[in-house]
Amino acid sequence: MDGRQYRCCLCNKKTTPDERRPVGLFLSTLRKHFSLDVEETDRICNKCRHKCRNIKESNTRQPMLLRPATEDEKKDPTFQSPKQKRTKSPFSSPPTIPLSIPSSSQSHGYCFVCKKPGPKLVTVSHHVRMFVFIQKEIIIPTGARCCIRHLDSEKMNDEALHQIRTNDNTTLNKTSIIDLIKYLRDKAFEQQSRLDFDDDCRMSDEDYRVLTGFSRLEFHDIVSSVASINSSRNRSKRTCIGILLMKLRSALSNKMLAVLFQMTKSQVRRAIVSASTALIRDFVPYNLGFQHITREEVIENHTRQLARDLLSGDITSNPAILVLDGTYVYIKKSSNFAFARRSYSMHKHRPLIKPMMVVTTSGYIVSVLGPYLADSKNNDANILKHMICHNAEELRNWLQEDDVFVVDRGFRDAQDVLEDLGIRMEMPAFMTRGDKQLSTLDSNKSRVVTKVRWIVEAANGRIKQWQFLAKTLPNSQIPFIGDYVRIVAALCNKYRPPLSVSSEEDQEIAAKMVYLSQRLNTLQERVENEGLDRRGFNWTKVDSENVTPEFPKYNDTELRQLTLGVYQLRMAKSYTHEHMDVDGGFEILISDEIEGMVCAKIQSRHISAKQYKCWITYTEGDIDGWYCKCKAGTRVVGMCGHITSVIWYLSFGRHQESLKGVRNWTTSLEDASDIHDVIDGSDSDGNDNDVEE
Repeated sequence: MDGRQYRCCLCNKKTTPDERRPVGLFLSTLRKHFSLDVEETDRICNKCRHKCRNIKESNTRQPMLLRPATEDEKKDPTFQSPKQKRTKSPFSSPPTIPLSIPSSSQSHGYCFVCKKPGPKLVTVSHHVRMFVFIQKEIIIPTGARCCIRHLDSEKMNDEALHQIRTNDNTTLNKTSIIDLIKYLRDKAFEQQSRLDFDDDCRMSDEDYRVLTGFSRLEFHDIVSSVASINSSRNRSKRTCIGILLMKLRSALSNKMLAVLFQMTKSQVRRAIVSASTALIRDFVPYNLGFQHITREEVIENHTRQLARDLLSGDITSNPAILVLDGTYVYIKKSSNFAFARRSYSMHKHRPLIKPMMVVTTSGYIVSVLGPYLADSKNNDANILKHMICHNAEELRNWLQEDDVFVVDRGFRDAQDVLEDLGIRMEMPAFMTRGDKQLSTLDSNKSRVVTKVRWIVEAANGRIKQWQFLAKTLPNSQIPFIGDYVRIVAALCNKYRPPLSVSSEEDQEIAAKMVYLSQRLNTLQERVENEGLDRRGFNWTKVDSENVTPEFPKYNDTELRQLTLGVYQLRMAKSYTHEHMDVDGGFEILISDEIEGMVCAKIQSRHISAKQYKCWITYTEGDIDGWYCKCKAGTRVVGMCGHITSVIWYLSFGRHQESLKGVRNWTTSLEDASDIHDVIDGSDSDGNDNDVEE
């Protein structure tokens, strides 16, 4: 028995002995009409043989003799001439072109993805088949069926895409290849406008993060939280929210957004208004404001243990601790003189408006009030009084006695109003008139407050990461700035991690800071009593390499425990870079009369003509005292940046192979201050320079 397999040379199907026929008379037809390279020994199935016979007969049939149509036939609208009756029916060529492209199976009886049998199967549409080809380079034959659970909004879901079982190659006909080329051409044309938030597969997850600041799933959640937006033929709900987030994220102009989305400028403006209105109505009230969160939730979930231990004091109850500060949104100078005066800030020396931020000690934004004007009548204290007197967002009902407000010195005039409500205000201490330094206790108290208050500055910085709120805005945007700030704050609350979280070290750090805050600076008393700060005291300049090797060595963790924070350590590198000479040396003052003490003069980072003198005492294994002549240099709860720079370099920096300093950009610019050197040099050469004094 012949064990060979005979396939039809036209449709490539296996043929049984009863169905196969030799090519014979149809050899020329196959070569001419199907462009096949066939031989006389090839076989053809019975079905394809009939197709070839029909084609051959239609080509060899003699044309009918045509007679002129009569007048009655011409008047009949249904009359067709014999030539009109001979129309060719469309003929689809069989699959004869093998390609090395993976393909799935084709069956009406089972799912080509999971191989489960019917009957609840659906035929895969042309759009889904092309989607699978673009995503996974798998060809799904026409008519293939799958379970409905594998489809999601006219697309194959991710789980099904990874389950498709494929063959190594596929066989297509000319019609299928032409359709595939046309579809890919249409997709390439659509790709010219790549920013399409309606097509979920157009952009990757990273594209969503870059353009909107959120992942694809987070963007879906934002869109689903909005009930409705007036959609039109040119824009949908997803497009409106995408345009608004891109506007806030990158501060692109409406003209630029119109080009990117192939819309007009007015359409972009209407999309932004629609999206912001919908988010203010449907999203912001559930993620921002005193009404969206209870006092107990703030205490339980958004209060850091370090803040409780530092600020609760002798209070037995568990208070709500809120940190308040005003942030700035800069605007253009107004031609309305009255408004220009009210919006001009004497503090920043430019026009602006002030939203008031209320955050927890973890960085969660409880509410954003305002925005307010920026003149002297709208300072931080008056804004806080306005919030309480007008009971903004029912603030007085939310607060209870012994709650704590952590503020800066600008709120000092509101202290009486808070005391009437039983609210305790914590702010840095003031330096009395005529003093040059804070006392040790006041400096320690200020450091305890700033250890908690920094969180509101970080929250303001997170808001300004949205570039639209960081730039100078035109005055036409003033009515919408408050809504934009609230939208950004609500989005940060919902999708951003906390700025600060409780840790196991909180109780230890808090106990250490509370203990140190009651201590005096003994080194300060020693410097003043022994006259170590007098000019006549004998100090010798030495390089840091000649400092006694007994100076302790610290690592990063030990330095953080000593400074009780990271801000001073960040500043220490900049101070050290300026203090080092061209050879990389660090100048230190020591005295032969005193052992275990070093002295240094650190240049002020604000005033060129000012230096701060600081002293550090140490033993063989530890640093036990420090004192600086700057305003906060007396504190023992941590230390100032000048002392930190000396300790950081002597205990850590000088032991490193190389230090990555802060780059000095002065060499990249021209310096006009050397004009006097040039003039003096010319005079010394005898040149006649007329210089007016």
